[in-house]
Amino acid sequence: MAERQIMSENPPKAIPPKDRSNQMSFLEHIEELRWRLIKGIGGMIIGVIATVIFSDFVIEEILLGPTKSDFFMYQLIGVDAQDLTLQSRKLPGQFFAYWGAIIISGAIMGSPIFFYQMWQFIEPALELKEKKSAFLNSVFVSVFFFAGISFGYLVLVPFALQFFTAFQISDVVRNDFDINEYFSSLSLWVVTCGIIFQIPVVSYFLAKLDILTPTFLRKYRKHAIVLALVVAAFLTPPDPVSQILIAFPLLLLYELSIWIAKLGNRHYAKSLEKAFAGDEL
Repeated sequence: MAERQIMSENPPKAIPPKDRSNQMSFLEHIEELRWRLIKGIGGMIIGVIATVIFSDFVIEEILLGPTKSDFFMYQLIGVDAQDLTLQSRKLPGQFFAYWGAIIISGAIMGSPIFFYQMWQFIEPALELKEKKSAFLNSVFVSVFFFAGISFGYLVLVPFALQFFTAFQISDVVRNDFDINEYFSSLSLWVVTCGIIFQIPVVSYFLAKLDILTPTFLRKYRKHAIVLALVVAAFLTPPDPVSQILIAFPLLLLYELSIWIAKLGNRHYAKSLEKAFAGDEL
């Protein structure tokens, strides 16, 4: 009777979500990751299907838009643009160019679902409060990714295309670009910008783990300026104007990362306070 009374007064505590994740075996974690990857890739496949349905608009107006001199961004940035001449020099050239462009465009469109599924895999190891913000974290990643995609498409691509269109070593050499090379360069520039724009996201989560601090970022600000110029030189044509146009947003991202790292460090400090308070109790 005494034991029953003690158990009724002190019922066993339920295992919190964080502890449940620790109860999973290694193979169970692998199985969970597998299904999350399947769902995330499934989201990208949905994006590919949607892109196929609207393929005429995607190809003609979006992907081939920068090749036309009347592309709206040329008027906004004040560039005297020329039409690009594209050719297919291989028998299946247009076929592979079409499906490559469709798959990459669809994957970009469905990437938020992939980001969300990855956070769904990570969230069981997080605290309950952080689990509630898992959706917001995936939105956070997606917003910066699409901001980078937009920057690459609207700023980097127009400047790079017009530079290479106008560049000639001799009047007897005509610039007729291969369609596969065009789509490959377009994809590389755009996706690279999307990845680069994840700098604030990476800074935030490293700061939450107390790996990165604002002081460290301020200390190496000069190094970041040099690195931004090097990256801009790699992504852009050998044109100082284009290089500055790319380097300037990178430096803004770095400054934004310093501010976001402050938020991450504050979150880490609050987590420590709660942990110590729980131990004292």
